[in-house]
Amino acid sequence: MIAAPHLPVLLTETLAALAIRPGDIYVDATLGAGGYLRAARAAGPGRAIGFDRDATAIVLNADLDGADDVILINRPFSEMEAGLADHGISGVDAMAFDIGVSSMQIDQPERGFSFQSDGPLDMRMGQDGMTAADFINSASESDIADVLFQLGDEPGARRIARAIVNDRPLTRTSELARLVRSVLGAQPGGKDAATRSFQALRIHVNDELGQLDAGLVAAERLLRPGGRLAVVSFHSAEDRRVKNFLRDRSGNAPAGSRHLPAAPTQRAPSFERPARAVRPSDAEIARNPRARSATLRAAVRTAAPAWSARLAPISTPLARSA
Repeated sequence: MIAAPHLPVLLTETLAALAIRPGDIYVDATLGAGGYLRAARAAGPGRAIGFDRDATAIVLNADLDGADDVILINRPFSEMEAGLADHGISGVDAMAFDIGVSSMQIDQPERGFSFQSDGPLDMRMGQDGMTAADFINSASESDIADVLFQLGDEPGARRIARAIVNDRPLTRTSELARLVRSVLGAQPGGKDAATRSFQALRIHVNDELGQLDAGLVAAERLLRPGGRLAVVSFHSAEDRRVKNFLRDRSGNAPAGSRHLPAAPTQRAPSFERPARAVRPSDAEIARNPRARSATLRAAVRTAAPAWSARLAPISTPLARSA
């Protein structure tokens, strides 16, 4: 059951960056509860297409199904090109991403995303594939520690991983949350000790960073010259990927060292210089505390060809925590 409506974060700022005009083809890569798509639709695009890997999002927006100007597609945004091709669409004018878990998923205990209520240790956005319980009950202690450290910035990753291996099997969110709290103890500022571990496991189970990489490349190929891209992220690793992608694609990558071989000839920028990153106001955070960590990055597509179909992997240190 969905307990509360989703409040789109940085909605006004995102709509300004998208600058949707009548007749545009707009893609909402992360449909969720439909907040961005419904607001964008008010600008009168010719088509508004919503993607989501979670079938619950399609059901939640069923009132839009059948509208002449709306298409809802139950696929991850990494498959946008194929999904749009099924509807005869090969180019779009504006695209928005709202990365990470949605409020509607957190608010459903049976989905296993939240440490604040008991439920199965699931965390799958698409409701298929490996669950969080599958991972922590079968992975090695070192693999669990690396996921917690790399994807959750958890300094106690090794101690938590050791406790998980000693206490498994774990099948409920309440079990894992209680274990993490017992390992870490009280946290500064009253933050729940389980926050970072749950975040890391969710990102890992859903391959969120790999999906983001693929989605950004798909956006680059789909956006027409002058097309607008807006990405709202909530995690430092996500924001770093978006920042680096737009920096590189706009021709603003850092110059190489004079002590290294010369870099290959610069390719024509596929995006204009990105706009300055935008973060929520104090007033928005007061209305919606989940907006606190949000960052909006936006850029406009040039007429240059898209770059490589793949992004270079971003290296991260292995767990070196106590």
